[in-house]
Amino acid sequence: MTTPEQPTPEQPTPEQPTPEQRPIEAAVDTEPSPARRHRPGRRGWMLIISGVTTTALLVAAFLLPVPFVKLSPGPTFNVIGQDGGSDVIAISGTQTYPTTGSLDMTTVYESGGPRGGLTFVDAIGSWLNPSDAVVPQELLFPDDVSSEDVAKAQAIMFDTSQSNAVAAAMRYLGKPVTTQVVANAIYPDTPADGVIEAKDQIVSVDGTTITSAQQVVDAVRNQPVGTTLEITLRREGQDKKVSVTTADNPDSPGTPYLGIGVGELYSADFPIDFTLQDVGGPSAGLMFAVGIVDKLTPDNLTGGQHIAGTGTIEPDGTVGPIGGIRQKLVGARDAGATLFLMPASHCGEVAGHIPDGLTVTPVKTLNDAVDAIHAYTSGESVPSCPADAA
Repeated sequence: MTTPEQPTPEQPTPEQPTPEQRPIEAAVDTEPSPARRHRPGRRGWMLIISGVTTTALLVAAFLLPVPFVKLSPGPTFNVIGQDGGSDVIAISGTQTYPTTGSLDMTTVYESGGPRGGLTFVDAIGSWLNPSDAVVPQELLFPDDVSSEDVAKAQAIMFDTSQSNAVAAAMRYLGKPVTTQVVANAIYPDTPADGVIEAKDQIVSVDGTTITSAQQVVDAVRNQPVGTTLEITLRREGQDKKVSVTTADNPDSPGTPYLGIGVGELYSADFPIDFTLQDVGGPSAGLMFAVGIVDKLTPDNLTGGQHIAGTGTIEPDGTVGPIGGIRQKLVGARDAGATLFLMPASHCGEVAGHIPDGLTVTPVKTLNDAVDAIHAYTSGESVPSCPADAA
């Protein structure tokens, strides 16, 4: 029951006209509700979608791999010590001598490039870190190289550095060196693929005994494309005869090839084994050679000091340049080294980047390196880079 003062919705009061009695203007809601007031219009939705899309693209750009390679300090390994319970350089069958101190080979971590994984965010962080370097991928790797190719190449270079270190150390010590010509790389989809294996010794080609890598190259190239060569290999101590027909080299039309890399493997008259795993590249050669010399001489080369270094080594003892020298200086000092041996060609590159407490001496040969260590451990001055190196 209702009273005149409380009309029902069906009975509007005279003071409240029905919708049909209201003027048109009064029937239009000129003040939208709060929900309608904040609902985006067509233009608003376009702006929102554009903003979301832009944000997503920016996030993707920050997280996608970039065509750069990051270099950062890696671990060091004492070549006259042990790693994983085994001597890094294991020498048997001859007299060896106790060693003290450390002779560290230095390494660099590589991120990005063919291995992938380096994002824009990572690159920015590395640019801001003085211990790291970020370089364009093409400066280090060809465009078409894969991560598997890189790993194989690094492993071959590491094996070569060990072989060259043996030759350099033996010649420094006046000991005999044995040379073997080996296949150090087999390229896929070539005549040699599936016939010759990496590390096979090439004993002879068409009956001619092989004593140098150049002989193999000449034996292949001095015959027309399509020539079948009879090759004697030595694999795991057993001789094996194979026939391989040369093909036209796609990288050099008209030139016959087998599809192998050929190198010279050096050994001493007694076993010298290297036990490091999962390390690649050629830059440990110098420190391997110094380590062999230390183990085979009675004068305790390091004198208990902590010494590090880097550099490629040739069989004649020549020291060559490497990559990531600044990162290796930081890694060596962080590991506790006080003397660092490096190729003389890097003097300009390290100027202004030598960590406090680290003495850096440039060397050109294995002889230079051993002489520098003797001088340092005797309290004498060691050679330094020229003041104008840049």
